[in-house]
Amino acid sequence: MGHMAKNKFHDGPGPSQRQLRVGELIRRSLSEVLARGDVHDPDLNRMSITVGEVRTSPDLKIATAYVLPLGGQGQEDVLKLLARNKGELRRAVSKKLALKFAPDLRFQLDETFDRMDDTRRMLNQDAVRRDTDA
Repeated sequence: MGHMAKNKFHDGPGPSQRQLRVGELIRRSLSEVLARGDVHDPDLNRMSITVGEVRTSPDLKIATAYVLPLGGQGQEDVLKLLARNKGELRRAVSKKLALKFAPDLRFQLDETFDRMDDTRRMLNQDAVRRDTDA
């Protein structure tokens, strides 16, 4: 009885520590797999893909990877290629992680990257302006 209550408390609005930990492990493995070209798809290996974040479902069965091609080019292609190689990527990631079960991988474009770049550009402009004023 007391056990149930404790679990309900942890399923609050935010992800659990376990979700965050597994998400980060998957992010790292997926980044490595993509960087090393472990998947035998020349189209995919030609692209440089950043995995910004991986979010897992509370039961850890689904992992959504937020990805962005380097330089933001070919975003639609990236999602298609990743989806096409989902099975192989899933196997490669789960082999690295040794999780009890391989999560189902889903891919979405990482929108936060664009915002980060905008912020960086603005900061750089401010810095440049300060330097030129000095």
